[in-house]
Amino acid sequence: MGKRTLSRLTAGLAVAGAATLGYAALIERNMFTLRRYDVPVLGADGEPLRILHLSDLHMMPDQRRKQAWVASLAATDPDLVVVTGDNMADPGSVPGVLRALHPLLDLPGAFVFGSNDYTGPVWKNPLGYLLPERDYVSGADLPYEDLRDVLTGAGWADLNNARTSIKAGGRLVELVGVDDPHIDRDEYELVSGPVSAEAELSIGVTHSPESRVLDAMATDGFGLLLAGHTHGGQVCVPFYGALTTNCDLPRSMARGLHRWPGSDAWLHVSAGLGTHPTAPVRFACPPEATLLTLIPR
Repeated sequence: MGKRTLSRLTAGLAVAGAATLGYAALIERNMFTLRRYDVPVLGADGEPLRILHLSDLHMMPDQRRKQAWVASLAATDPDLVVVTGDNMADPGSVPGVLRALHPLLDLPGAFVFGSNDYTGPVWKNPLGYLLPERDYVSGADLPYEDLRDVLTGAGWADLNNARTSIKAGGRLVELVGVDDPHIDRDEYELVSGPVSAEAELSIGVTHSPESRVLDAMATDGFGLLLAGHTHGGQVCVPFYGALTTNCDLPRSMARGLHRWPGSDAWLHVSAGLGTHPTAPVRFACPPEATLLTLIPR
């Protein structure tokens, strides 16, 4: 290969790389997508029930486009809204999160927090996510109690190591959740136990889909498990998928609806709507919210 050919090849690769990065940073990370799944978890005579699953907003104060898009999801008319954490990315994020959620707060809802509700982001080498083990580094404290107060004040259930039952879609729904297992805040043993006989639907909620938590919830009989955290891999390889889930969840389950192995439970992992502010790119994995329509088995 001559020097001129090599130079052209190098230049071509550089242009292609720059174009891909530009697409990932400027276009795909703003391609907000609503996914829809039917989930067969209801009894034979059960009327369909709609759950709007939101996760990983990683909201910055000036992300008005994202805020408006999330707010528009009220038009999907869900019976229940479940938020699986990592709402904030800046100490000034609470007003932006509330602009996004405000039209949904009149609906039945529930939430857990993720690590990025407690502390803000710090710069890190994105390649570190590919390591099997790495230290968690936290940034500035975030006003999670302010966010908690607004959500619970609207009547939403705080499921951080908690268990409750609510009415949604005319059904009695039993809910259990844990605080973020990614930073070892989960204490499922405090709220464990079989699903009550009175519950018409049972849902387990966590930010990070760690197997120790999902196994325990499925063993207790919770039929639908909801999680986020993975960003669906965030940067994926076409025809291969996610490079990492940043937890012990298999890459093949990085996003979407799956049977949880060894159980009758369904697991939905949201790819989320945001990115870490120091790595604001998505590739082959657009940001998403999900409308889950629960139907008879």
